[in-house]
Parts: sequence; C-alpha cells; structure tokens
Amino acid sequence: MSETESSGTSLLLGVNIDHVATLRQARYSTMLDNHNVEPDIVMAARAAVEGGADSITMHPRADGRHVQLSDVEAVRREVEIPLNMEMGNTPEMVEASLRIQPEFVCLVPETREEITTEGGLDVVANEAALRVSLPQFRAAGIKVSLFIDPVDEQVRMAADLGAEMIELHTGAFANQQGEQREAETQRLIAAAELGHSLGLQVNAGHGINYDNLDELFAVPHLVELNIGHTLVSRAVFVGLAEAVREMRELMNDYPQTK
Repeated sequence: MSETESSGTSLLLGVNIDHVATLRQARYSTMLDNHNVEPDIVMAARAAVEGGADSITMHPRADGRHVQLSDVEAVRREVEIPLNMEMGNTPEMVEASLRIQPEFVCLVPETREEITTEGGLDVVANEAALRVSLPQFRAAGIKVSLFIDPVDEQVRMAADLGAEMIELHTGAFANQQGEQREAETQRLIAAAELGHSLGLQVNAGHGINYDNLDELFAVPHLVELNIGHTLVSRAVFVGLAEAVREMRELMNDYPQTK
C-alpha cells in the first residue's frame, strides 16, 4: 500500500500472492522443507514485480493455511518493492510485523472458519485494542491501514485512531449485480469521499477482478487496489507476470481525482 497523493498519479496495484501459497500448501503443508516444494513464493513475488506490481501483499494467518511467516520474511529479504503485511491485530502478529518491518500493515478481522476475509474490521468495537497496537507500528515507522466496510462511523474512527490509510472492503460490491451493486457502489463513493476529507489515504480490495474493475472506477480518491485471487486464477493460463500486466493496463484508465 504505497502512500502517495491521489491526484496526478496512476492508481497503484498491490498484488496479493497468498493463493500461490495455497497451491503449495495443498500438497506440501506438512513438509515445507522438502526439496520438491513448489510453487516458490519469492518467484511469485518477483513475477508480480515484473508485471508491474507496486507492492506485495501477504496475509499470514494464525492457522497457517497458506502464507507462512517464513514466506513473508523471505519476500521482505529478497524483493525490493514495498511489502504490505495483512494480519489480525493479535500480539503474535504485531510482534512478527515489528520484527519483519514491512512498509505497511493492513489490520483485518480473522476467524478460523472463513475461507477468506468476509467483512471489514469493526474498528469501533476494537478501539481499545487498536489504541494499543497503532502506536507500536508508528514508533517502528510502519504505516497502518484498516480494512473496513464502507460505513461512516468506521471511517471516522479510523481517522480518530490515527491510521494513515483505510482499505474499503469491496466484497459486497463484487458479489452483487444490477441495482444492488449500484447501491454498494454508492456506499463506497460516500466512504471514499469521507475518508479523503479526513486526510486518510483510501485504498480498496476484496473480490475485485478483470470484469468488475471498470465499475469500481466510479469511486473517487482511490490510491491503491489490493488484488489477489483473480490474478492467480488468470495466471494459470497466462502466467503471473502477464496476469499482473493485464490488470495494470486496465487500472491505468482510472480517472484521477483531487
């Protein structure tokens, strides 16, 4: 999640490589030190860079279902573009992020039962815990994004907590069609305008793909999109570098706003 001004610059692309690790874990979850282990996570990150990624997003979960902390450490060590560590706001993950030193952390809700993050972090309900962890990130020079639903009170609390960024959860937008999608788009527009007015960098992510991207362009003030599953899916057919390149080209049509 690269921090930049939203006027006069291209929309940035953060590539989430979690599902490359999902493929690896399907066969090698119990033998990660095996000499046959593939695909290689660092190679995936490098392919994303080749395709035009502005940052790499990785979400090490407590249950280790895909990306491992060792993967995050390897990418931090061997790939030069900014690293975004998506994570639950737990003592274990806070400690790990302070050790690994990504440029950004994106705090998300996390349950063991979900396949993927299913909603935004309730920053209002979690205010006390966030007021403990955010100063630790700030002291370490790590910028914080809060992954939230497009709801006014969540946006306002993110600003009050001193987060540098919000990432608007676009899952409801992606999963709807017709009038329902238009309603979700309007919610995103309102949240983006509010966040921008409060001095927050506005990012977006979850469920964004090659088909719905242009509809998301109605949302103003976006700085970065974080995209993963659709890129890895497309990569099965064209390779990850080309999949990222295709998305990067589509994103260049985003109308910049002041």
